[in-house]
Amino acid sequence: MEIPFYKYQGTGNDFVVIDNRKLIFPKENSHLIQKICSRKFGVGADGLLLLEKSDTADFRMVYFNADGNLGSMCGNGGRCIVHFAHYLNIIKKQTNFEAFDGMHQASLADGMVSLKMNDVSKVDLEADHLFLNTGSPHHVQLVKKLNNYEVEKKGSFLRNQLYGKKGSNINFVEQIDDTLFGVRTYERGVEAETLSCGTGATAVAIAMFELKKTLSNHIQLKTNGGMLSVTFEKNNLIYQNIYLEGPAILIFKGHWEC
Repeated sequence: MEIPFYKYQGTGNDFVVIDNRKLIFPKENSHLIQKICSRKFGVGADGLLLLEKSDTADFRMVYFNADGNLGSMCGNGGRCIVHFAHYLNIIKKQTNFEAFDGMHQASLADGMVSLKMNDVSKVDLEADHLFLNTGSPHHVQLVKKLNNYEVEKKGSFLRNQLYGKKGSNINFVEQIDDTLFGVRTYERGVEAETLSCGTGATAVAIAMFELKKTLSNHIQLKTNGGMLSVTFEKNNLIYQNIYLEGPAILIFKGHWEC
């Protein structure tokens, strides 16, 4: 059997995307997902996205981490699958879709995808970091000399030793100016640093506002894969109307032989 696939990237966070409206993909086969995502033996990706039918929205997004396990919300993946739905003529310029953490709205304009994230009502401030959930759990920690920081080593340690089997994504942040922050993220499920993380960028923007490192609610995030922007409103201690915006690009398409 041949499975058509599409390779996407959103600020260097890359995904294999499959039209699964006819339920052709064997979702229970975690080994197959691992193999497809392998950079040595497969297509190579940080994760795999399935676009499926939904009874309540334009489509449903199912996200698998590169380790083959079902993932939580993925911001950059969400932006890429919105572009894919537009490519398939499922949607026009606006959409509502279903994901792991509920319903999301999104819009497209000039190659950029703006994705509405769910409200954030809790930000935990610890001694040397913040922890919050933006659809996926995120540890946010300010550091110096981010470009030379040992993200793989220290990210792996925190992900496993501090958060255990369930784990957390680990974000290291350095302030560049009043509204611009550099971000590097160690992602659980990938178990490595990725070039960008959408839910991570969202978490960093909120965390920096919470720490009063910025007074702006329109924040730019510089990742190794490119620029993302996050806007939000804070009402009665709750972060609402959170939008993650950045590019989503179709790289190539092909067929996987099972």
